Amino acid sequence: MSKILMNTLKCTGKTDFKGELMSLLKAIKDLASIDIFKEAPLQDNFVGRPFYVDYDKTLVLVADYWKNNVGGIPQGSLLLAFYENVDNVSEALLLRALSPSRLPTDNEIVSSMVEYYKDNLKTAGSNNQLDEYTRYEFSFSGLECRILGTFYLDENDQCVFGADVENFYSAHNYNVYKPQGKILEYIVNLRDDGSVIGDSNDFKIGKVRYSSSKRFQTLQEEVPVYINPKDFLGKRTAFFGMTRTGKSNTIKKVIQATVDISSKAPLKLTKSDNTLENIDPFTEDGVPDYPAGQIIFDINGEYANANLQDEGTAIFELFKDKVERYSVLEKEGFKVMKVNFYNDVESGFELVRSYLDSERSDYVNSFCAVDLTPPEDKNDFSAKIRYDRKKAAYLCCLKKAGFKIPKGFKVKFEGNSQLNEFAKADGSINPKNGISIDSATLWFQSIWENYRDEFFSKYKQDKGKDWADEDLKAILVFLTGKREGSKNVNLSGFKKLNPIKEQHTPVIDEPFQEGILKTLREGKIVIIDLSQGNPEIQRMYSDIICLHIFQDSLSNFIKNKPNNFIQTYFEEAHNLFPKKESSDLTQTYNRIAKEGAKLNLGLIYATQEVSSISANILKNTQNWFISHLNNVDEIYELRKYYDFADFADSLIKFSSSMDQGFVRMKTYSNPFVVPVQIDKFTVKEDE
Repeated sequence: MSKILMNTLKCTGKTDFKGELMSLLKAIKDLASIDIFKEAPLQDNFVGRPFYVDYDKTLVLVADYWKNNVGGIPQGSLLLAFYENVDNVSEALLLRALSPSRLPTDNEIVSSMVEYYKDNLKTAGSNNQLDEYTRYEFSFSGLECRILGTFYLDENDQCVFGADVENFYSAHNYNVYKPQGKILEYIVNLRDDGSVIGDSNDFKIGKVRYSSSKRFQTLQEEVPVYINPKDFLGKRTAFFGMTRTGKSNTIKKVIQATVDISSKAPLKLTKSDNTLENIDPFTEDGVPDYPAGQIIFDINGEYANANLQDEGTAIFELFKDKVERYSVLEKEGFKVMKVNFYNDVESGFELVRSYLDSERSDYVNSFCAVDLTPPEDKNDFSAKIRYDRKKAAYLCCLKKAGFKIPKGFKVKFEGNSQLNEFAKADGSINPKNGISIDSATLWFQSIWENYRDEFFSKYKQDKGKDWADEDLKAILVFLTGKREGSKNVNLSGFKKLNPIKEQHTPVIDEPFQEGILKTLREGKIVIIDLSQGNPEIQRMYSDIICLHIFQDSLSNFIKNKPNNFIQTYFEEAHNLFPKKESSDLTQTYNRIAKEGAKLNLGLIYATQEVSSISANILKNTQNWFISHLNNVDEIYELRKYYDFADFADSLIKFSSSMDQGFVRMKTYSNPFVVPVQIDKFTVKEDE
């Protein structure tokens, strides 16, 4: 265990490994030995007494003196209501402070205050003119609290937390205390299995922070908050908040934590891993069986390039030996994401499909539906002839759209003497012997212009089907700009491909998505720099890569082959994900959200608006990091999930530059939302 913890400390940039290790081991030991029933209900932590209790909430009588004595009770504070009676029941309700509540005596108190105000008496400060009894009465107020669950001792006298209330007693049996220090650390680092920090894989992500104002908090002991990277592997994680509230910083901390736990994986994924022998993708120590791959779709270029907000350290710099960078443009230090559309027909056509995905024309949809997959049965000569013609006609579309042809490139497909005569120019064109793209273009155009010739009518009569199948017809419409039987060019056709000709290169052999997948299977980080691409190109590359990863993972799953975890990160996710109103569950991101868990695919996304994300993705999200949101519509959407309704008021209030990284965090294994100040992403030794 010490060796593992040492590796954890190295990843944080600390130099005094031994000292830091001893401190962490001591913290784990201290938390493991905490007895909240003895240490939490101390008089110094007392805040009040309940006067109403039910299964969901309690109303607490508090006084100004008690509140001040514990350093205030900010909205969202965690409190403990201990059952204190002769029955010797070891039980405590975990509460969250929500808002002031009325007391039965409030009307009389307000009436008295008004009378004092009318008499112009000084009612506050050292020279107030109230008698002691009145001052005492005026100091009390009510506090409404949500009940988050119950701490109790099980049959083995172990402290256990249940996320509900099995039974409640009369309100007068409880005293309420504010947990601080190690007690609060114990509570905020609870896991739903009853464990707390102590797992060697835990990663410190920040500290407890209750409010924007920090007059009291700066005087109190900092309480660290930990996450377990296992909560994020293969899960869906959301980061919501306005620009400049720290979303990217938090994502980088999660990436760092994932690298940390991934480095402890005992196995390497190889092609020899043909059969999945262990269903659980984690070892008994809670680390993944194989190193986790991470891919970041970097729309703003802040992960792939050095920038000032990381104080000179971007992700690619911190993990140089684990990162490969890709770009849509040729840049030093980056692999270029281009495809040889002529040699790698299927990959090129996938790019075409993605680019034309938003088109609504029937003829474009028909073109995108063409199947350019080579026939599996090599002895099916009829299928091969049809495929060769489709492929050749498609490549002619590329040529007319301006895609540069590789030197000496030719196409070969079956014609016949009568068909070849249609394309006769300076001599009969015979495609069976191999012809240039220009000649093939002339051949197909001539065929389509003469498609109502007697030859084609007789062919259909003899064979019972058209000479050109629906796929070839769709391509010929695209190539010529003419619908079947039309004499005039009235469609854009191949011209629609002009904008993506820059994604073609005549030299690359391996498709970029194959290279990316190999890197991810090795447990490394891939950063896709999309900062120079327009929105259509960004979506196109994101769709192609994600679909390829999903299909490969699904294929392995079906064949009972192992998948290592692959974490996909999306900044500005609203630019790439389906819109909220989208009901297409076959869309790649929706499928990753719904089916990714069984395929070990994680989905991590960040955006400014909850309402901009498809409900299908939101409903499957397990980890949430919420910073400042600026309108009630977003708060309304957020209230639907977990206990974020408790933070609705504070999330919408003004968030200054001092509040960057102040989030409300709900992780997969934590039973309730915790308000956290996220640590700054850095590798400086003095931090």
